[in-house]
Amino acid sequence: MSDAKYNEEHLWAKLDDLDMVVVGISEHAQEQLGDIVYVELPQLGREVTIGEEIAIIESVKTTSEISSPVSGEIREVNEALGDSPEIINESPLDDGWLMRIEPSDLSELDELMDEDAYREFVESET
Repeated sequence: MSDAKYNEEHLWAKLDDLDMVVVGISEHAQEQLGDIVYVELPQLGREVTIGEEIAIIESVKTTSEISSPVSGEIREVNEALGDSPEIINESPLDDGWLMRIEPSDLSELDELMDEDAYREFVESET
């Protein structure tokens, strides 16, 4: 997923064909979390700002708060995660997406890391 951008909280964000920002957690994040057992997603239509807590992911190891990588309006959430949160473990970069946000400022994506920079960031953390 080379067109995805990443933040320091291990989220990825990718612009789709409808200019919506699709958001999920990185492969690294799902590996660190372990088996995901519950996901709490935001309400549709909610206005969010960059850095605002918008979701919660619970795993067998911990509970993680998810902050928005961009500002905008929540337009869609991945309903499948309600019944099958383990989809995130199986496919964090595709089927395990969390939400789609209609961005209020596309330039916020420019502040995120590309895949190479993210890989270096992860390596520097260990």
